Amino acid sequence: MLEKNQICSAEITGITSEGSGVCRINGMAVFVPETAVGDKLEIRIVKVLKNYAYGIIEHISEPSPDRTDFLCPQYKKCGGCVFRHLTYEAECKVKDNIVSDAFRRIGGLDIETDTFISADTTERYRNKAQYPLAVQDGQAVCGFYAPRSHRVIPIEDCLLQPEVFSEIIRVCLEFINQNRLSVYDENTHSGILRHIYIRQGAHSGQIMVCFVVRKDYSRQLDKLAHILHHMFGEIESIVMNINPDNTNVILGNKWLSLYGSDTITDTMCGNKILISPPSFYQVNTVQAEKLYAKALEYAAPAPTDILADLYCGMGTIGLSMADNVQSVIGVEIVPEAVEDAKRNADINKIHNAEFHCGDAGEVFEKLRKNGCSPDIIVVDPPRKGCSEQTLRNIVSAAPRKVVMISCNPSTAARDVKWLTENGYTAQKVCGADLFPRTRHVECVVLMSKSG
Repeated sequence: MLEKNQICSAEITGITSEGSGVCRINGMAVFVPETAVGDKLEIRIVKVLKNYAYGIIEHISEPSPDRTDFLCPQYKKCGGCVFRHLTYEAECKVKDNIVSDAFRRIGGLDIETDTFISADTTERYRNKAQYPLAVQDGQAVCGFYAPRSHRVIPIEDCLLQPEVFSEIIRVCLEFINQNRLSVYDENTHSGILRHIYIRQGAHSGQIMVCFVVRKDYSRQLDKLAHILHHMFGEIESIVMNINPDNTNVILGNKWLSLYGSDTITDTMCGNKILISPPSFYQVNTVQAEKLYAKALEYAAPAPTDILADLYCGMGTIGLSMADNVQSVIGVEIVPEAVEDAKRNADINKIHNAEFHCGDAGEVFEKLRKNGCSPDIIVVDPPRKGCSEQTLRNIVSAAPRKVVMISCNPSTAARDVKWLTENGYTAQKVCGADLFPRTRHVECVVLMSKSG
């Protein structure tokens, strides 16, 4: 039996979906963060449970060839980039294995794995960042939460974010500290400024800055908005979101405009896209375009096909396929996203798409009862996967193909297994890296109606 603080020699033989290396010591699995397959290590055991244990690196006896310099000074503090110590080639192999393992182990499926979609760049790819504010040593700071906590790690620059985001944050913090603006303390539920939230169009370059506050703070923030507008020509929108609740949810329901428009625009798959602050928009635009291209390849629609797009968000997937089908029917639960989808269809002169607001399962059931009979269903659910009602309605609609895009291979494998048990055959799965250096991996799956 292993004991806490015991020092052991071991070699890492695998990587988990959470990003930790795995080795076996005395027959017990031990999980060790910041390691690579092939690392030979001295490991300190830090926690022992009944069937497995956790360890940390005490000494690297022989580094794996998959290792590289991680370069980022915040790497071991913020916990976001769990794979920054790996070469990117090794990271892609790990993520490809995570996808195939999920479908084999959870789905019990022998499914063809397509070539993994890697990223052209691993840095500065994010088009959105949400920075919590805090007071430390009497000064307002901004950054990211430390792993498994709400302790803010001040970060001057993040290699995943555009450099201009860091410049905007520096100006904001200087203004906040000089003017002694009130910063929120979640422990006492006091103070006002909670988060600074920034979005940028990857192709357009347009920037939106959002201040999340506990109550209306426009009088204090108007001058800061004026400064930002004059210092950063890319800023097209500065808004304030009011969230008075004592909650971990970042955004509230009330919005006020401080400068410019309440939206910015970008281009996705050749379509002009209006982006409002609360709407879901893929964080890595260039990689999302590759992912949607693979989904279109899998769908292979005919010009006479009706395509249903469930969990459609701002409509980016369905609109990217609209030229290839007779009509698109989108369903989304977030009202603002549905309005954005309708506007996106209008500004791109796409007249064969309609969008409905509500739970995907409930709305689609009504549509199906009213005669909606899609030939292809594209579904892009949240991390928790599809509701059973949605899955049942997919089966009831009996499309000849189902294309599932997922940000969670485990729930995707579970849902695909359910569909294979109810009349569908899983044909192909393809992993895609939309979040280089982090543990997240997307996948797209092709299913066809059996028989």
